[in-house]
Amino acid sequence: MAGNNVMQITDANFEQEVLKSDKPVLVDFWAEWCQPCRRLAPTIEKLAGDYTDRVKVGKMDTDSNHATASKFGISAIPTVILFKGGQVAQKFVGLRGEKDFRDALDAAL
Repeated sequence: MAGNNVMQITDANFEQEVLKSDKPVLVDFWAEWCQPCRRLAPTIEKLAGDYTDRVKVGKMDTDSNHATASKFGISAIPTVILFKGGQVAQKFVGLRGEKDFRDALDAAL
């Protein structure tokens, strides 16, 4: 369910792609069966396109990647976490508007 500018984040590549990234990383924790996650997907795609080259945007399927989801306390989806310098900069739980994400991304840049 990831688009052109949205990368697939997994337990296997999380450390390299997110924690060791030199750019801020916005990670959408989602699942195929989650309707709010599906409604959020176009916003995530739009942000990925608008922030190309400045921010990494990825999606992590929580059903397939339990270790990372557990590590970051993902108990409700969608949850979107903005990482900067390998640390959690901001965490959004539930369906949120595009402006919330833009404000967080702009502050991180």
